[in-house]
Formats: sequence, structure tokens, C-alpha cells
Amino acid sequence: MTDRSVRFFGGPLDGRVQELADAEPAPGTLVRHIHLHGGPKIETLYELGMTENGWEYRVRSTSHSESEPEPDGLR
Repeated sequence: MTDRSVRFFGGPLDGRVQELADAEPAPGTLVRHIHLHGGPKIETLYELGMTENGWEYRVRSTSHSESEPEPDGLR
């Protein structure tokens, strides 16, 4: 992992490592991951933080919802 990498902890992205964007990372930044798999929508929020081991995203919350109708009632 480099100083421009971030690791995800918890939720569906647990263990993933990715490069940070070109902009300067800011602790507290939230990333939303939405997982659609034919069942209920699962939305997970991750919060960016800095530790002695580098940047990391930790799960802040997860919510489940039933499939929502597409705009204009299309599915």
C-alpha cells in the first residue's frame, strides 16, 4: 500500500485497496456504495480517516431497502 492508497474496512468493500483521488484527502469524507443484486438495495457509507498505518475507510452505516421504482414507474 502506498501513501496515496486507502483500504476499506467492513461492509461489502472490506479488504479493497484503491488509490486516492488527485485532490488532497480530507478526514471525514464520506463515500457511498450502493449494491444492487436483484434483491433489496444495500447502501453502505464509509468514512475516510487517517491512522498510523495510513488512510482507511471504515463503515459508518448500512441500510437495506426494498427495490425502489425507477423514474416514471419503469423497472
